[in-house]
Amino acid sequence: MTYIAKPRVHHPALQKNEIGLTRRDYEGTVTTLCAGCGHDSITAAIIHAFWELSIPPHTVAKLSGIGCSSKTPAYFLKEAHGFNSVHGRMPSLVTGANAANGAITYIGVSGDGDSLSIGLGQLCHAIRRNVNVLYVLENNGVYGLTKGQFSASADPGSLSKRGEPNTMEAIDGCLMALTLGATFVARSFSGDKAQLVPLLKAGLKHKGFAFIDVISPCVTFNDHEGSTKSYAYTRENTVEVVQADFIAPAKAITTEYDPGAVREVTMHDGSTVRLRKVADDYDPADRDRAYHYIRKKHAEGEVVTGLLYISTDSKDMQAQNSLGATPLVQLPYEQLCPGSAELAKLQQQFR
Repeated sequence: MTYIAKPRVHHPALQKNEIGLTRRDYEGTVTTLCAGCGHDSITAAIIHAFWELSIPPHTVAKLSGIGCSSKTPAYFLKEAHGFNSVHGRMPSLVTGANAANGAITYIGVSGDGDSLSIGLGQLCHAIRRNVNVLYVLENNGVYGLTKGQFSASADPGSLSKRGEPNTMEAIDGCLMALTLGATFVARSFSGDKAQLVPLLKAGLKHKGFAFIDVISPCVTFNDHEGSTKSYAYTRENTVEVVQADFIAPAKAITTEYDPGAVREVTMHDGSTVRLRKVADDYDPADRDRAYHYIRKKHAEGEVVTGLLYISTDSKDMQAQNSLGATPLVQLPYEQLCPGSAELAKLQQQFR
């Protein structure tokens, strides 16, 4: 695979963030995906989210599996750490990396084929362990690299490019994440940057597993009439449950929300997600009602987007296992390997 580097030419008037970097500093190589692919729009939103949060690129680790979606980490944060795993195995890699060094910001990018088929078991255990990672599932309903077969997220009755209907039930990533106890669940659309960027920012700051399912149309194999993952269908059938904005704790930000119309959810680092309800009976802190609301709207042929669920008392894998403030990779050999005498004491506890 050939990657084309972008020219390092920055206009002197480009706006800089709090650490003196422009959006160009968060870019990667030139994309090789199809023109108009929703994945590239997601990449642009990820770049914007990292830039606005002023996260140093070298403090980030980006991981992926196999598929069109798993190519996208090459297109953002060229200075970040990166690892491309085998098909469906990215969740176990990010789990191990997070256990070794929790000081790094982790983002995993996967697709509906990579996550909901061969990697389904891996994803389930990363969710239940509450690994501290932003997990972006780029969902187009097809296997784009192998010519457009239906994936596990394809809706029943959805038509293929050849006109054949899908006869099997779909796996809804958000419903699955809610069932397994994910502490942050959201859904968005690749063509809605105004909604997606705040969700990505909130997910990056969430302490625990932040799952964002992004409907991302495949312009080559799944953007035709009859597809439920096309641009036209998604735009016509989207229901935004909450209008979200992300307010960083570093500086005061004014809003135009009316008193009484705003709900604040405090993140673990002190930052805040502000939510304006558009559905009177929707509560993003109620897991059961979120599940039933998504099911209800899906039965009505609507795609629910926005911040669907968030836990305000999340304990990530590091905290659950008392790994301490010092990353394992920074501990001296003597502490990691205390010797045979200490090992014998430990084994005695299990006799």
